[in-house]
This record gives sequence, structure tokens and C-alpha cells, in this order.
Amino acid sequence: MKTSIATVSISGELPEKLAAIAAAGFDGVEIFENDFLAFDGRPADVGRMVRDYGLEISLFQPFRDFEGMPEPFRSRTFDRAERKFDIMQELGTDLLLVCSNVSPVSLGGIDRAADDFHALGERAARRGLRVGYEALAWGRHISDHRDAWEIVRRAQHPNIGIILDSFHSLARKVDINSIRAIPGDKIFLVQLADAPMIDMDLLYWSRHFRNMPGEGDLAVTEFAAAVAATGYNGYFSLEIFNDQFRGGSAKAIAADGHRSLVYLGDTVRRRPDGAVLDAPAMPARADVKGVGFIEFAADTGDADELSRILRILGFRRTARHRSKRVEIFAQGDIRMLINVEDVGFASAAAAVHGTSAYAMALVVDDARATLARGLALGAEPFEQPVLPGELSIPAIRGVGGGLVYLLDEISDLAHVWENDFVAEDDGEALAPTGLLVVDHVAQTVAYDELLTWLLFYTSLFDAGKTPMVDIIDPAGVVHSQVVENASGSLRITLNGADNRRTLAGHFIAENFGSGVQHLAFATDDIFVTARVLRENGFAALPSRRTITAMQRRASDSTPH
Repeated sequence: MKTSIATVSISGELPEKLAAIAAAGFDGVEIFENDFLAFDGRPADVGRMVRDYGLEISLFQPFRDFEGMPEPFRSRTFDRAERKFDIMQELGTDLLLVCSNVSPVSLGGIDRAADDFHALGERAARRGLRVGYEALAWGRHISDHRDAWEIVRRAQHPNIGIILDSFHSLARKVDINSIRAIPGDKIFLVQLADAPMIDMDLLYWSRHFRNMPGEGDLAVTEFAAAVAATGYNGYFSLEIFNDQFRGGSAKAIAADGHRSLVYLGDTVRRRPDGAVLDAPAMPARADVKGVGFIEFAADTGDADELSRILRILGFRRTARHRSKRVEIFAQGDIRMLINVEDVGFASAAAAVHGTSAYAMALVVDDARATLARGLALGAEPFEQPVLPGELSIPAIRGVGGGLVYLLDEISDLAHVWENDFVAEDDGEALAPTGLLVVDHVAQTVAYDELLTWLLFYTSLFDAGKTPMVDIIDPAGVVHSQVVENASGSLRITLNGADNRRTLAGHFIAENFGSGVQHLAFATDDIFVTARVLRENGFAALPSRRTITAMQRRASDSTPH
């Protein structure tokens, strides 16, 4: 499975874009004409730079308003095509994208368009070039890939083929199975894009709201499976128009794009319908059994206060680490770790973010297989030295640079508690409050990171995502989505803050980055839990009714 991305999909100047695309692991790049025009150099310079990064130019685009033009426009379009061919030969690419005509002067007719493409194919063949025809969802006469394929079929030229774009087909709800009737060798390139389901003008939707496969609501997997069924073995390329991406980190967006294609390829490869796609082999998405532990990084002073709060919540200290300054507080199936090491990653996390839940462990079916999948998807591994006899727990970097540890019940990792910790009874424990498991972990991220972490979790773990919900904050809006699995054993709330005045935005600003903002615990009887919490001295936040009363009293006392 060869991967590519259009330069228009990410931010920055062309050299920066190419560096990010190469670093992400793509095989090829579509050169979008606007990026080329803004570059201070010749086409040959661009071609050399692309190849120096180990990339191929999969496509040069776009060529607009070609087919079905009356004279004198028709002659001019062929002249324009020759100029495009000149640039392509300097760049070192052989494929040009022609998108369906939107000109008000263009004429309809399948045969007229087919004749034009046959003539263009003759010119392309003389230069050893190819032309791919793409149906725009808003094309004046051709807006459906089935009609575009009929034009290509009637053109009857080996240098003329079709380019399929998932957005254009899925946005118009075209029957995806119709792709299976197209010979694979006549598909010259496949462009992929997802999008949230929004009822709006197709052109505006396309130009501003596309995102990576797996980040939206369109049936991109089914589209790719239909393409794979044709025997197509060319590039799967991303063409993403998104205002947020254009203003974001080129490196991060490119990494997300490559992850989305690898994940898509693996998903198609596993389908039972027989679609064949030469995607990298990797373990299946991990089944999460639950949260193994939450670990806090803290200094000594904050650790004492955190210990006091945990005891009030009904936790008791049950163990200490054999060699590190780490304590376990437990209740039900919940383990909370407090790490006060003054060296290592936890110490650095506390220095940067203050006391924070910098790490969590997820119990999966196979921890080391999950790590292997994460690495195949571009996750960053984490390791730090352990003493002889201690277990090295597989881990990857997560939200805000924090850690996601991976545990299982089938390997030596199942014995981490008795192996690495010494049991210790807590003489200061208060009454247990009936907390059973971690219900969910809420992580707050900058809004432009929200799609990144949704894709991170859903591509690695066997989980889906809920529709986005806008939470109204007095100072703005917080966008929230939940990643959860079918059993409810994994539930992560991701809150995206787009300004620092909201509570979520204030959290990011005060903690110098994204991270865990709150934890929720499950109990069988919330009323009993509330009663015991009060008896333990728990200081609850004021309820909405109390807040309203306080506001009313303040208003009544304000001089008019």
C-alpha cells in the first residue's frame, strides 16, 4: 500500500511541508500548483528536493475547466495542457489531475468529453505522461464518478484513467459498490478524505471541513474496500482541505495523516468481504479490560495533601515500590499511584506541569502486541531504566506528552504488583466509600489537538467515538467527544478548548499543556458513597442550587 499526501493538506512553505511529509513516513506527495507557484525556484528544483527526501511525486494538480469547451476556449485549454505538461516533465512526475469542468460556458455530453480526453491522451502519450479525470461533487455536467468513468471508458486511451476521491463520491451519496466495476489498471490514483456530517453547500463543506480518514463520519473504509476489490495497487493519497490543518503544525498533521492511512489499510485488510490490500501487518486493535492504575507526579508537599484527599475518598495505602518513591492507594479495583521521585520522567513532569496525573495504565488483552500496533501506527515509545528483577512495563507517549502504560493478564506483567511493590498496611485509612472502578478519564487538550487524540485512541484500541458535543462555558465553548468501547471498560472524555478563558482553556494554560483534568469513579450506590464521604470530611463543590442562591444573595446586596 503506497501512501501519499497533497501539499495543500498541511501548513507551511513547501520545504517545510516536504520535510514533515517525509518524516511522517509517506512514500509520495501530490504537488499542488499553488505551493509550487509560491516556491522561489524552478520545477526542476522542486523535483530534486522531493527526491532528496526519498519521496516520489505521485501527482501534479489541478488542471481545471478542460472538457466540453466550445471554441475558442477549447483550443486554449489544449494550449494550457501543454504548459502543464512542460512543468510536469521538469518536476519529474507523469500524472496530471483534471477535475470536472465547472465553467458556465462548458457544454455537456459524454461523447464530447470523451473525444476531448482522447485528444488529450494523444498529446500526453507523446511525452510519456498520463492524465487522470476526477468528478467534482459540484461539477457543472459531471459530478458523479460513474459518469467520469464512462467518459474515460469511451475515450479509449491507455494514457487516460480515472481518479477517485472519497469525499466527492461519499458527499453525494453515490453507490460505492459501483467502483468495483472499474478495472483496477484504469484507476490512476485514489484520493481519500473524511469529513464530519454537516448539511451545507458541497463546495464550502469540501474546502473547509475535510479531515483524515477515521476522524469524520463518512464511509471511507467501505470506499477503500471497494477500490481494493478492483485490484488497484497504486497510491492512496490524502487531499485534505481544512482551515484548522492549514494553521496547525505541519509535522503533527502529516503524522496524523500517515497514521490514518496505515489504520485504514489495516481495517480494510481485516474485512471479511475478501478485499485485498497490501497493508502493513500488525496486531489487531487492543481490547481494553479496564484502567490498571492512574499515576500522579508530585513533590513531597503536594504528595502529603494528595494522600490526605485520597484517604478521605476512601482509599488506603496498600504498598510501596521496592526501589522508587512510589506509593499505591487502592479501593475496589482502583489503584492510584503517587510518585515523588526527584529524578526520571515523573520528576520532570512534576517540574513542568505541577502535581498531575501524568500517566495511566490500561489493561489490554496482550500488552506487547498492543505496543507493536502502536509503533506501527507511529506512536512514540517510552522506556526508562529499571533495576534488576523489576518489570519493564510497555508504554507510549500520550496526551500532553504523558504516558500510557500497557498491562495484561497473560504475561509477567500480571505480577507487577507483587514483583515490584512491597505490601504495606495504612494505619491512617478512613472508611471505604464504595468506589469500584475508574468510570472515565477526562483529558483536556487544545481544540486543534482533538482530532489527533481521537484518532490515536480509536486506531490503537477497539473503541469508537461519540458525536461531538458543545459544552457552553461562561467564557466560550468547549468541544467534547468520548472514546469508549462496547463494554464500557474504556471511557475517555476528550475536551477541546479553543480559548484560554474557559475552564478547560485555563487548565491548559495553568498546567502548561494538555493532560488529565479530572477522574470519575463508579459506585454501586451513590447515596451511600455520598454519606460516607461526608463522614470522612469530604468538602464537596457547591451544587448548582447553592451557587444560584449565592448569586441571588450577591445580587440582592449589590447597590443599585
